[in-house]
Amino acid sequence: MSFKNKTVVVTGGAKGIGEGCARIFHRENANVVILDVDKDAGAALGKKLGDRNLFIECDISNENQVEAAMKSAAEAFGGIDVLVNNAGIMKYASVTDTTEELWDAIMNVNLKGAFLCAKHAIPYMQKQGGGVVINMSSAQAFMAQDKVAAYATSKTAMLGLTRSIAVDYAPNIRCVALCPGGIDTPLNREAFAKSPDPAATEQATIDLHLVQRLGTPEDIGEMAVFAASEKGSFLNGHPIKIDGGIGVKIGGSGAK
Repeated sequence: MSFKNKTVVVTGGAKGIGEGCARIFHRENANVVILDVDKDAGAALGKKLGDRNLFIECDISNENQVEAAMKSAAEAFGGIDVLVNNAGIMKYASVTDTTEELWDAIMNVNLKGAFLCAKHAIPYMQKQGGGVVINMSSAQAFMAQDKVAAYATSKTAMLGLTRSIAVDYAPNIRCVALCPGGIDTPLNREAFAKSPDPAATEQATIDLHLVQRLGTPEDIGEMAVFAASEKGSFLNGHPIKIDGGIGVKIGGSGAK
């Protein structure tokens, strides 16, 4: 699944799932453009990757910054072939505890940011005859944990954005949504650390998954590469669950 001479833009690409996607696409010979607000982490990852990469500091909720970033990516490598809309934030709050400011902050990054990046990347794909948009949704587009009202809503809305892009730009531009389960990322590690018993919280999360482990950022990167490749060319418009079997098992007698 070589991506030689192909350019892949990964938002939120400096850490976590975004870093996993950037690493796997780079392994497959892609030119990788990392967009992130974390300048230090982005620069550090760029050094680790070596050649064929570009880091751009970018707040994806700001349209002017997004438009400029996509232009820089296309000019650096001659176009844009794949966009991975990965950047996202999560804050815990129920509906009644969610302030308007918190709601807007999560929606601006998780949903508006994905829209803006697609808006300004797709024209470059059209110029070269096609491309792929991968939207990073979540298992929480189908289920929800406690106090994730804004986050779960934003990730559910990503499925609608995915369908709309797939319909409007078919057949030359495809769009799929990846829906990860629990992934071992700095964001989840931070959440575990804030709980009264971090080890127990982590184990409880692991126990939700039939595979009895957390996923890795590279697990998601491997699926992103497949979905964006010719081997995934019949995928379009739908969510792909890559969640270790979370939510499959229901309660019962336990009899064997």
